Amino acid sequence: MTLVFSGICSHGPGITGRADLAPPELRDPFYAAYRKMGDAIRATGAEALIVIAAEHFANFFMNNMPAYAIGMADQYEGPIEDPDWLRIPRQQVRGDADLSRRLIAEVQQTVDVAYAEEWKFDHGIMVPLHFLDPANALTIIPANINCQGPPLTPLHRAFAFGRALRRAADAVPQRIALVGTGGISHWPCTPDSGRINEAWDRDFLDRWASADEARLTAYTDAETYADGGQGGYEIRTFIAAAAAAGGKGIVDFYAPIPIFSTGCVVGWSEIV
Repeated sequence: MTLVFSGICSHGPGITGRADLAPPELRDPFYAAYRKMGDAIRATGAEALIVIAAEHFANFFMNNMPAYAIGMADQYEGPIEDPDWLRIPRQQVRGDADLSRRLIAEVQQTVDVAYAEEWKFDHGIMVPLHFLDPANALTIIPANINCQGPPLTPLHRAFAFGRALRRAADAVPQRIALVGTGGISHWPCTPDSGRINEAWDRDFLDRWASADEARLTAYTDAETYADGGQGGYEIRTFIAAAAAAGGKGIVDFYAPIPIFSTGCVVGWSEIV
């Protein structure tokens, strides 16, 4: 087996961009859990990190919106946003086109996936990398699930995508880590921005920790929109990460941090 790590983490732009406005008693343990995850990834000897994110109309648009996409380049750039606003310097991020090609070919055995040889990373990838790989030492394989433009991929298909990524990771000789990153409940770019449904978040994280496919995929999009906001659609990335790992999940940190505009979580799953 070459999948050596699977985890989840939140990625809102406020996590870095509004750091000075967050209560230290919430912000500091959150940052510590994020950095602890980075340490855990490095301790596995991982050579590459698959980041399953929800891309925010930075590269994919409604003229052609893939349900799933994987990057296939030797180099990426990010953040696409203003670095001063996000407080993350613009930088080159190392990829591996050949490794991506082999992963994509295996994923395609069961899940149709687009690929992109050009990809500018937005906060959905750059915020996690800021904490998980500050030295820019890992090879990054970006993966996107459409969580923005309905019709959205059904949750059971997001689970299938995670399983396909696991099979692909196990088929290559490199040691592969994987993280699913999104928000839990949040209402970005609306008058409700900053609202967080803590009860809904905790219920979802309980389902995620159980690794029970039926419980994880039981939501309808209407229920998610009502209880978790349009940002709640990003649970697809966490579901895919759970499917890739196969084992029970452990939540290292969770707290609603309104200035970050999302429920903030860091967790990891047993690889089975």
